[in-house]
Amino acid sequence: MREIPLGATGTCTLRVKPEHLADRFKDAMLPQVLATPVMVLIMENAALAAIRPYLDNGESAVGTAIDIRHLAATPLGHEVRAEAEVVKVEGKRIEFKVSAHDELEEIGRGTHQRMVIDLASFNERLARKSKR
Repeated sequence: MREIPLGATGTCTLRVKPEHLADRFKDAMLPQVLATPVMVLIMENAALAAIRPYLDNGESAVGTAIDIRHLAATPLGHEVRAEAEVVKVEGKRIEFKVSAHDELEEIGRGTHQRMVIDLASFNERLARKSKR
């Protein structure tokens, strides 16, 4: 892993489709709006995009913490754009400020942490755990 600078940014966009709606994830009685887990997913992808240029071959980063507020509903067909900014780096632990907007307003914000991992050793630990 190369040094990750504070202020590094990444984005992720998503057009809201039926499979992204809250009524598909939880109660069918919910309105047809973007589900919170999907908003979190694009925020996490924006964070990964912010640090991907600094990762070495064989490295990735997994989510370790998230503190998000979902502020506004987004209906089917709208585009959502998530943004992430690196605000703290402690060794392999990276902290981000994240937000999401649709075409009209901010729909979510919060913080997110990721840990840089070596994929080979991570997969070895996972294989050992799977055998238990």
